[in-house]
Amino acid sequence: MEDVIEKTDLELLFEEHVTLTDFVEYGFSMQDVVESGAVPKRGARFDIYFEGDVIGDKINGKITGVDYLEVRADGRFFLDLHATIITNDGASIQVTETGINDQGTLKLNMEFHTNDERYSWVNHAQVAGLGTVDFNTGKANVKGYLI
Repeated sequence: MEDVIEKTDLELLFEEHVTLTDFVEYGFSMQDVVESGAVPKRGARFDIYFEGDVIGDKINGKITGVDYLEVRADGRFFLDLHATIITNDGASIQVTETGINDQGTLKLNMEFHTNDERYSWVNHAQVAGLGTVDFNTGKANVKGYLI
């Protein structure tokens, strides 16, 4: 039994380049979290809206969505993203992503759903997302790998 998956075993499905477009704060400032790392003892929640491009050999289009971010009192960031990809050929694909933001490094589990036959293969795809986010610039980049 193999103990480690080699990086060559992962197939790059797409790259996602997004801009963070809006932050909804619930009584605590995201700026305070970013600048000082301060978090209330009950944690904090933010809705972070984003939009951008998905570029790949099998999927190309625009993505829009929201991350229902939970920041725990210990500073750990838990991601819960809900988005839609509208492909360049007109298909709609629902995307859910869960994972963590570890000091700007994103580690995600991605799931997809569509009833468009051209993309029905994504309904069974296991995709790992690896990337980065910079709250100061409002940019995030993620690579989605089929595993």
